[in-house]
Amino acid sequence: MRAHFLQHVPFEGLGSIEPWLIAKGYEITATRFFESDSLPQLDLVDLLVVVGGPMSVNDVAEFSWLALEKQYLRDAVVSGKSVLGICLGAQLIASALGARVYRNAEKEIGWLPVEGVATTAHSVFSFPPSVQAFHWHGETFDLPPTAVHLARSEGCDNQAFQIGTSVIGLQFHLETTPESAQSIVSNCRDELVPARYVQREEEILSAPTEAYQSINRLMGDILSFLTR
Repeated sequence: MRAHFLQHVPFEGLGSIEPWLIAKGYEITATRFFESDSLPQLDLVDLLVVVGGPMSVNDVAEFSWLALEKQYLRDAVVSGKSVLGICLGAQLIASALGARVYRNAEKEIGWLPVEGVATTAHSVFSFPPSVQAFHWHGETFDLPPTAVHLARSEGCDNQAFQIGTSVIGLQFHLETTPESAQSIVSNCRDELVPARYVQREEEILSAPTEAYQSINRLMGDILSFLTR
C-alpha cells in the first residue's frame, strides 16, 4: 500500500499520521511543492493526504503549482481515491470541486472546541459531540457540491466535510504533535495577534500530553474510516 502526501511548506508535515501509516505497513512518498511539482500517477496511490500551509488556495499567481494541485485533487476525487485534506488541504479540495474559499470573519488559532454535526446520511464518519482541536487558519470555504457537513465551531461553521465514502476535509488539525505545534508557532508567530479566537503562544504550547493524544486518536479513527 502506498500513501502519498502533498506538502506546501517545510514546517507543516504529517505529524501523527506518519507513525499511523508506518504501523499499517504503508510506503510513504511525498510531493513537496516548495521543491518540485512532480506528482505520481493516481493509479499508484492508495491514500492521498493533503496537509496545511500559510498560503491561500487563491494565490495561484504567486504559487503556480496550486492550479496543478487542484486538478490533481479533482481527478483523485472523481476516480474514487481515498483523500484526506487538512486545513489548506481541505480548502484545496473544496476549491478543486468548485466551492468558494475566502477570508473567515475570525481567525482561529490555538486549542478551540469543534462540534460534530448530526447527520442521517449513510456511511458518514461520525464526529464526537465536541473535541478540543488544534486550529491555525484565517480562511474558510463553502461546502463543495454533494458534501456532507461533519463539524462546526463557534468561529467557523464549515469545519469538516465528507464526499462519498472516501474523501474527508478538515479545517482543523488532528495530526498535531508537540513538535509540530512548536514548529508552526516558531514559523508563524507573527499571526498571534490578540483576537477573539486567537490564543497566546504560551497558552498554545502549554497544552497537556492528553490533548495531543486525544486528537491523534481521532485522526487515527478518520484514517481507519478512509482506508477500511
